[in-house]
Amino acid sequence: MHICPNVCAVQKLIGTNKKYFTNCKQWYQRKICGKSTVISYECCPGYEKVPGEKGCPAALPLSNLYETLGVVGATTTQLYTDRTEKLRPEMEGPGSFTIFAPSNEAWSSLPAEVLDSLVSNVNIELLNALRYHMVDRRVLTDELKHGMALTSMYQNSNIQIHHYPNGIVTVNCARLLKADHHATNGVVHLIDKVISTVTNNIQQIIEIEDTFETLRAAVAASGLNTLLEGDGQYTLLAPTNEAFEKIPAETLNRILGDPEALRDLLNNHILKSAMCAEAIVAGLSLETLEGTTLEVGCSGDMLTINGKPIISNKDVLATNGVIHFIDELLIPDSAKTLFELAADSDVSTAIDLFRQAGLSSHLSGNERLTLLAPMNSVFKDGTPPINARTKNLLLNHMIKDQLASKYLYHGQTLDTLGGRKLRVFVYRNSLCIENSCIAAHDKRGRYGTLFTMDRMLTPPMGTVMDVLKGDNRFSMLVAAIQSAGLTETLNREGVYTVFAPTNEAFQALPRGELNKLMGNAKELANILKYHVGDEILVSGGIGALVRLKSLQGDKLEVSSKNNVVSVNKEPVAEVDIMATNGVVHAISSVLQPPANRPQERGDELADSALEIFKQASAFSRATQSSVKLAPVYQRLLERMKH
Repeated sequence: MHICPNVCAVQKLIGTNKKYFTNCKQWYQRKICGKSTVISYECCPGYEKVPGEKGCPAALPLSNLYETLGVVGATTTQLYTDRTEKLRPEMEGPGSFTIFAPSNEAWSSLPAEVLDSLVSNVNIELLNALRYHMVDRRVLTDELKHGMALTSMYQNSNIQIHHYPNGIVTVNCARLLKADHHATNGVVHLIDKVISTVTNNIQQIIEIEDTFETLRAAVAASGLNTLLEGDGQYTLLAPTNEAFEKIPAETLNRILGDPEALRDLLNNHILKSAMCAEAIVAGLSLETLEGTTLEVGCSGDMLTINGKPIISNKDVLATNGVIHFIDELLIPDSAKTLFELAADSDVSTAIDLFRQAGLSSHLSGNERLTLLAPMNSVFKDGTPPINARTKNLLLNHMIKDQLASKYLYHGQTLDTLGGRKLRVFVYRNSLCIENSCIAAHDKRGRYGTLFTMDRMLTPPMGTVMDVLKGDNRFSMLVAAIQSAGLTETLNREGVYTVFAPTNEAFQALPRGELNKLMGNAKELANILKYHVGDEILVSGGIGALVRLKSLQGDKLEVSSKNNVVSVNKEPVAEVDIMATNGVVHAISSVLQPPANRPQERGDELADSALEIFKQASAFSRATQSSVKLAPVYQRLLERMKH
């Protein structure tokens, strides 16, 4: 493969005259702001083609700055330089200068009145404007560092440089198009805008713009003006009066009257670094002073925040950063009530239930709460009727503290507004409160936190024994437990998972076997203990497969697939009947311990024999003896092989 020397790739944005002169860092997957680009190739700065040769092998002779403006295609800048009396001789004479030369399109896109005022006063206005684009030394791109200021040749005013990780360089938010065109007396960089002096800081711009009347009052009330007039490089996504008007009056008044919520709201509009619109060619996650991240992206010519094109005026430059005007308020979770948090979550049905039950004041007030809100899919078959029982159940979905799930621990108890204590269960892949597991990230509001839950929560209503006695389906099981002397065990404090065979399960046993079992307390206790796991396992904590140790000693295989829970491959009829000392799962068959299953008894004998054989082999090796293994082991080995 022949390499073409000194050839540069250019990405042209289809449907616009925007060009990106691509270096290795700036290869934008052939898309810029979601729009396709066409790639073409041209000679790199300072080189030209030679007939019959590949690429651009010939270096152009250097000329002075004035002529180099023509070489890079900045003919309008060249023309305006010529119109001023002083500047052309300077650009053709001795010295070392840098000029950030606006492209022809940059000049033609200036408002007519601005251009008129420059051109009608060439030796003051136009001269000053051009001098502001110049630095009185040679500055190449590798010296252009992010956040630096260069001193211009107009009253030593600063020019702000930003050099972004994606390779884009901006000069007062104008994008550097073609960089490093050398001249005998300096260097020319082509830029995509005419830049003007920056004299105001962010705070001063807020004070002079009419559209920031509400923002001005909010900043003053929050005390953030010190930050916005201080040193630093920030991006302010500045909400216009219109943005504030879109918010319900009561929400706005609540935030404006709450210094902490107001500060969080404003900090959510300030990015930690100066971000010019031209530097955004694809989605970026940028951190705010509030600690949240905003997705800043673009779609064609529009800048977007969290996917919405809400920026009405971009790249208003300040001495300490850049301002983009936005027409929608970005309210962070930390300034919201529980009602407001829920508005953009998957829990609207549950919130309606709380409202209908007369519990709204808890969701909009300033008490510290955690709301356990079941997600909408929980109610796909309808919602419970609103009555005293439902209201009490909903009160038990509110915890008397503002929690964060990352601080919850296994065995923790939580007090509800309904007066109940709820237990926390931590499993490998889930975090559950009683039978209900957390299904989405916490949303932490001003006073309340929202946990999205995967089902309605049922607080425990008594011990395992109380639960079984209170349900007619389990009358035979209760009798069996009493016969086996296990009542006390299942009544005392503990952590049990009970797979409870229903009456049908017992009746499905052969009559002789059932009678024999009920007449043998020891055997009955053994089988019943095999139905009791020695920890609490709710259905949401199972994952794919869990081996749960039973009180009898053998393990139960509990699995979950497509929302069906099985134990030893038998489907569970009803899951998660909560008790103060455990959880009950109803099953339709009586489980047999491995020792009672013929196949498994054989497997167990084989396992024991294999273990003895391994130990004997190890003994023989360790003693390095020539002791022959006993014939019984030899025969066993032969059988194992088969």
